[in-house]
Amino acid sequence: MTPEPGKKPVILAVDDASDTLGMLSAVLEGADMTALVAGDAESAISLLSHITPDLILMDATMPRMDGFEATRAIKSRETFAHIPVVFMTGLSGPEDVVKGFEAGGVDYITKPIVPQVMLARVRTHLANARLAQSARRALDASGPPLMAVNGEGHVRWVTPEGLKLLDETTDEWRSRLAPVLAAIIRGKSDNVRLKQTRKGTVFASFIGDSQPGEFLIRLKDANAPSEAAILKRVFVLTDREAEVLGWLAKGKADRDIATILDCSPRTVAKHLEQIYSKLQVENRTAAAMQAVHVLSKN
Repeated sequence: MTPEPGKKPVILAVDDASDTLGMLSAVLEGADMTALVAGDAESAISLLSHITPDLILMDATMPRMDGFEATRAIKSRETFAHIPVVFMTGLSGPEDVVKGFEAGGVDYITKPIVPQVMLARVRTHLANARLAQSARRALDASGPPLMAVNGEGHVRWVTPEGLKLLDETTDEWRSRLAPVLAAIIRGKSDNVRLKQTRKGTVFASFIGDSQPGEFLIRLKDANAPSEAAILKRVFVLTDREAEVLGWLAKGKADRDIATILDCSPRTVAKHLEQIYSKLQVENRTAAAMQAVHVLSKN
């Protein structure tokens, strides 16, 4: 859920310090937002079964369940995975910052909290969440089989076509596939065998970052035509031109493409000249954009 025009955004603040909760509540309410508060992680998670906030301000260090563990628990559930979590912490070491992003956080605010800074970041992430939700709805409507996961491989969302391809009726697959998905992200891998279904084999490919701490994975049926075959058909390319365009769409430089295809950079440049002519574009960026657009529809 993201705030609709004319509706106050709902912010959930989670902290075991009552004075911090009081300050946050006052500042948020004063900024025309609705503030909800929870004194511990367990209470926050319980509260989510009754209302879905637009953003969560999460204390990193709390007794029993800390903010990192709570965020992982929240992000593991598709209903709440889209909610941006901003950590509030006195921990400022690089390892703590990385830990927060890996858990699913989008930002962190150091304590003591400066109200103006906190509000600026909250507003920024509310706007980003609204754009992300709009993009997600567009993806759902257009149909490409995609999923978004965090750095640990936990799935945040899957498009309807992606769910259909995975052929699952329960959520057990999420934890089962997390190690494979995490490895794909670390290696930025392409065409990794993900799982076997009743209909065939599903492969997964790293696309890139969709937002901090969130990565897009493209799913593909083994029986579906290859990306090169799609590009060849749509743009009437030769086999090699289609391969070059495919790697161009993945952001590869000419020298990298030459190494992958075992040819010279000069040969790649010649293929690109033909590709630009056939696509009626003037540069590699425009060609890559057309290729990405076509592949996203197939």
